[in-house]
Amino acid sequence: MLTSLGKILRGIRMSEGDILRDMAKKLGVSSAFLSAVENGKKKLPESWIPKLKELYSLSTEQISEIKDAAMESSDTISLNIRNASTESRQLAVSFARKFDSLDDETARKIFHILQKHTED
Repeated sequence: MLTSLGKILRGIRMSEGDILRDMAKKLGVSSAFLSAVENGKKKLPESWIPKLKELYSLSTEQISEIKDAAMESSDTISLNIRNASTESRQLAVSFARKFDSLDDETARKIFHILQKHTED
């Protein structure tokens, strides 16, 4: 079953007239691997982001959609906090610890706060 990421990748391919094998060849992977990414069985390699942008002349908005869809289709998310402030590190760790116990209402409130922050 195609994930939202898979639907985006398929849309890009089809708009360019590429079949799965064509896109896989351009990305330097097998058709089976690309299919697994589209179906959520494999994670989108980070190295694909700049390749996709260049190969298919994607806009910043399209790249953002791909990144969002990749995160949504992933079972795990890694977060690089190496250069984060102490406060940001504490927030990340606290959020990770409490994530599984968040109810939907609290999750919506946090999401709303983060969405509002990115709009500023």
